[in-house]
Amino acid sequence: MDTEAELTQRGHSSPEQGEGRPRSAFSGLSRVPGPWRRAGLLGVLCAVFLLLFANFVVQPFQIPSRSMEPTLGVGDRVLVNKLAYRFGGEPRRGDVVVFDGAGSFVREPAGGNPVGNAVHGALSALGLAEPSDTDFVKRVVGVGGDDVVCCDAGGRIRVNGVPQAEPYLYAGDAPSKVPFRIVVPLGTLWVMGDHRSQSRDSRDHLGEPGGGMVPVEKVIGRADWIGWPVSRWGSVPGARTGDGAHG
Repeated sequence: MDTEAELTQRGHSSPEQGEGRPRSAFSGLSRVPGPWRRAGLLGVLCAVFLLLFANFVVQPFQIPSRSMEPTLGVGDRVLVNKLAYRFGGEPRRGDVVVFDGAGSFVREPAGGNPVGNAVHGALSALGLAEPSDTDFVKRVVGVGGDDVVCCDAGGRIRVNGVPQAEPYLYAGDAPSKVPFRIVVPLGTLWVMGDHRSQSRDSRDHLGEPGGGMVPVEKVIGRADWIGWPVSRWGSVPGARTGDGAHG
């Protein structure tokens, strides 16, 4: 019968007709010209490499506030050395560090949108978005065991009885208008901004749990270089000048 002939012909249709064949999710890529396909693959590989590099070696960090002026200005992008303390080294006085302030400077954040958090985290890691609300950049003034006092008769901060010169301070700022005396617990840091009148730092959390101290384990890395703008390329000024600086 003609009907049987039609069914037979349809049942043995050639592969070129493509009927009934499953399509791969990437089958459309075969229609993309070779150079564009290679460029796309190269772009993906570069993005993956940059994300891995930022997560484990050096991460760009965008400065969101005036708290570290004149050392770092709003919009500066610093390169955070994540290997600085990874192999036994610890933060020292004078280091400019980026740290996660959750639990010390701010409350532990709620879960939020995991997809949105992941996207923002990736953009932040590449220096394309402002850092997380829990990330801060400050200068280490005291390390574990230090006796930090403000201020002496000359208006200077003393660390273990030694007055600190602090040449990195914002012009016209006092070392601190808030008097304090603390002994930094082992495994923690006392941190302050260079623009003291514009910085919310360890001084602002004295009466809270933790007393304004930042656990060393929360330090993301040391801000070693300014990567942007081009006019400010170079190492971060004033790093480690606090070690035994006498005035």
